Amino acid sequence: MTDPNDTLPEDPVIEATTETQTDAELPHPAPATLDYEHLSRVVEALLLAADQALPIEQLVKLVAVDFPVAKRDLRLSLEKLDQRLQGSAAELTEVASGWRIQVRAAYSGIVARLWQEKPPKLTRALLETLALICYRQPITRGEIEDVRGVAVSSNILKTLLERGWIREVGVKEVPGRPSLFGTTPQLLDDLNLKSLDQLPELPAIKDIEQLEAALTRLTEQPLAEESSQPPVDATIH
Repeated sequence: MTDPNDTLPEDPVIEATTETQTDAELPHPAPATLDYEHLSRVVEALLLAADQALPIEQLVKLVAVDFPVAKRDLRLSLEKLDQRLQGSAAELTEVASGWRIQVRAAYSGIVARLWQEKPPKLTRALLETLALICYRQPITRGEIEDVRGVAVSSNILKTLLERGWIREVGVKEVPGRPSLFGTTPQLLDDLNLKSLDQLPELPAIKDIEQLEAALTRLTEQPLAEESSQPPVDATIH
């Protein structure tokens, strides 16, 4: 038996040691340590290398491989990049399909000299058709002809489709089920617009006079191939 007066030996105390890693040792830095200036340069490199505008979601995926970022972080870095580009020949622009870096319009005439071939001029008939699709979409070929008063050449629609400025968005449920046409993000990119809401509002286009007004408003936004600015894919994206 054990004598109650005897004292039991105390269990040895094992001191727990915890190893902590500094942010520098972690595979990804903690969000609090994000260097937004560095992040903005990473975004700048991606936009310069890309051959088209990049949406914010794609930027997050590309950057998240090395940094635990969210959309908010990317937007802050884009703000820093925009500030850094102020006063330079390049500008950060958000268009329908995302963000890109491009040459400022003030230098477009000089930059255009890099391309010897001038793009073909867009005909008035093509611009009238495009204006109607912009302001009355979805619209059928017959409805375009009703306003213009003349038949729409198949080459006009073919050209607009090949340039990626319009697309078939469905059919109208009337006899013959004609195709309905609408604009594309590519057209908005070439107009340097985020959405068609940025075009001046017009009343419903029902006659040739209203079409003239729509055409004037549309051509106030110079298309990439009509202005002295180089094509979109030739700018710094």
